[in-house]
Parts: sequence; C-alpha cells; structure tokens
Amino acid sequence: MLLPYGVFLEKAEVSRVVAETRDGSFGILPHRLDCVAALVPGILIYVTEADGTVYLAVDEGVLAKAGADVYVSVRRAIGGPSLAELHDAVKREFLTVDEQERDVRVAVAKMESGLISRFAEFQHER
Repeated sequence: MLLPYGVFLEKAEVSRVVAETRDGSFGILPHRLDCVAALVPGILIYVTEADGTVYLAVDEGVLAKAGADVYVSVRRAIGGPSLAELHDAVKREFLTVDEQERDVRVAVAKMESGLISRFAEFQHER
C-alpha cells in the first residue's frame, strides 16, 4: 500500500483483499484476473495466515492487481487493532486533516483574491 509520501504497508502471502469502490465491495482472491479499480474512502480488509483479518481505513485511491501482486495507492490510510479503535483513529486523524485542508484552501483563496485585486489595480494604472 502506497501513500503520497511513502510505503504504508507491504505484506506477502495475502489470501484475500476486500476494498470499497463506487459500486460497492470489491473482493480479490489469488487467482482473480488482473484488474484496476477506483477506491472510495472506506475500509480495506486483507487476510493473511499470520495476521488473520486486518482492517485499514483508506481514503480515495486506486487498486491494481497484476499477476499475484495487488497494489493499492491511496491518499491516506490508518490501521487499527479493532474496528472500534479504527473508527476512533479515523475520526481523530481524518477530521484533523480535513480542518487543516480547509484552512489551507481559505488561505489560498485569500491570496488569489489579493493577487486578482492587485492585478486589476495594475491594469487601471496603465
């Protein structure tokens, strides 16, 4: 699983992967044909013999299966030992990031507005 800033997770011997797409849950077993799917924010599940069933909260992204390999690239991901703890972690992490993104968007909008008004003043001075 890849994030914009690095590798979040690399697992071998995964027997099953289930992810969320716009059309619902999308499952991958070892002998499934190669495919690509657009992921929506939700829970990604994978199963290994060593770890059992593992739940990850993921943001939007892409899943690609090529041969025996499954690649997942998402904007954000969080793991948790249980669904309840994962839910709490998602609320804390994703909501904080959403607030930060909103603050950045407001700052950029103010900068753009200031630039446009200065450009308009410059045009009137000519």
